Amino acid sequence: MATAEKLDKVDIQILRALQENGRLTFKELASKVNLSSTPVFDRFKRLEERGYIKKYMAVLDEEKLNCGFVVFCNVKMNHINGDVAAAFTSAVKTMPQVTECYNISGNFDYMLKINVPDMKSYRNFIMDTLGQADNVASIESVFVMDEVKHIYGINLPDGL
Repeated sequence: MATAEKLDKVDIQILRALQENGRLTFKELASKVNLSSTPVFDRFKRLEERGYIKKYMAVLDEEKLNCGFVVFCNVKMNHINGDVAAAFTSAVKTMPQVTECYNISGNFDYMLKINVPDMKSYRNFIMDTLGQADNVASIESVFVMDEVKHIYGINLPDGL
């Protein structure tokens, strides 16, 4: 995907509509952007092929699935280099409790979002899994009391 590529207004409208509802038919999508189905299909395929659309998925209810205890966990490594980072990120990718992981700057090296059923499950995860990872020096836990805002998607400005 070229960084200099410019998306037009219709491309942005298509992406916005798909962020809102990824199950739209091409006919419904065409109606939303005031085009016929064929050019919308062509644009959709181009956006998909160029990597603007990464994945299709359903957003599940964490509470109903007993995974609504959310913790942001900051991890500091003993030391960091390419091998340590690769080993840690590889280990994190195998941990189903970790739903997001970011390499960050500042006092910590990584920020993880953890979804588990309850505090006991989180404690077990820290003691038996994350705490056992090589080169972990410290872990700081931030417990989510209430979700105030969560947008599934990104803000798409008109002039990309």
